[in-house]
This record gives sequence, C-alpha cells and structure tokens, in this order.
Amino acid sequence: MSFPIIFAVVWALILAGGGGLLTTIGEWYHNLEKPSWQPPDWLFGPAWTIILALAAWAFVLSWNGAPEADRALLTGLYLANGLFHFLWSPLFFTAKRPDWALIEVPFLWLSVLALTVFLREWSVAASWMIVPYLVWVSFASILNWTIVTLNGPFGRKAAT
Repeated sequence: MSFPIIFAVVWALILAGGGGLLTTIGEWYHNLEKPSWQPPDWLFGPAWTIILALAAWAFVLSWNGAPEADRALLTGLYLANGLFHFLWSPLFFTAKRPDWALIEVPFLWLSVLALTVFLREWSVAASWMIVPYLVWVSFASILNWTIVTLNGPFGRKAAT
C-alpha cells in the first residue's frame, strides 16, 4: 500500500476511533439543556464516519495531484486539522467544558476551511469532498454555542 492511502486511513481511524472513545454520553450530557433542533445522538457516528471517509479520500486525490514540493504542506494541513479535530471531544465530554470546546472551535473550523481552499489547487473533487466536513463543523459550532448559552457558566457555580 502507498503512503497516501496508509496516511489517509490511519488519520481517519484515529479521528473516528479517538472521537468515539472520548465521547462519553453519560448523565452529565443528558442533563444539559439542548436545543430542539439538535440531531439525535445516534446520527453523529454515521455523519462523522462519512465525513472522515470523504476527507481521507480527498487526501489521496490531493496527494496524487500535488507536485512533490507541495506534499509536505498537504500532510501538514491534515495533521493540523487532525490535532484540532481530536481536541474538541475531550474538552467537551471528558473535561465537561463545552465553553472550552467552543473556544477551540474556530481553530478546528479554520483548519477545515484551509483544507477546502488548499486542496482545490491539487484536486477540485477533493476540495468538494471537504465541504460536508465544513458544513457539519459549522453546524456543530452553532450547536456548541447554543449549549453553552443554554447551560453556562461551566466550571464553577454561578454567582447567586
């Protein structure tokens, strides 16, 4: 197997598996006030599976279309995105700090936008494959903000 395929598969599996392991939907989460328009919990796993599979495929297409000199940039964009993607779940679910996760969201969103923009140079199809990721992170950002608004402050008791 070639490097781009191995990298893409490992990247997607780490993000999907790590995200799943770090997303504990327990009593704390169930007790949060959430908006009526939040998708059901079962939808998040399949949505992320499709999104990460498309992004992995986009890496392979981009790698194949990128000149050798640009491949380090392509890999760096995916590694940066992977870091920001991976940080969100532990902040929200493990630390139980949706407010901290919300602070991290712009970094994640910008990393996905960077993929959308830069991949276009190497593969237009790859760039379009990232669009569902950008849309989902945008939606999840609004959901995160709404949860913080409905439930804040976090980390300490509200002043009485």
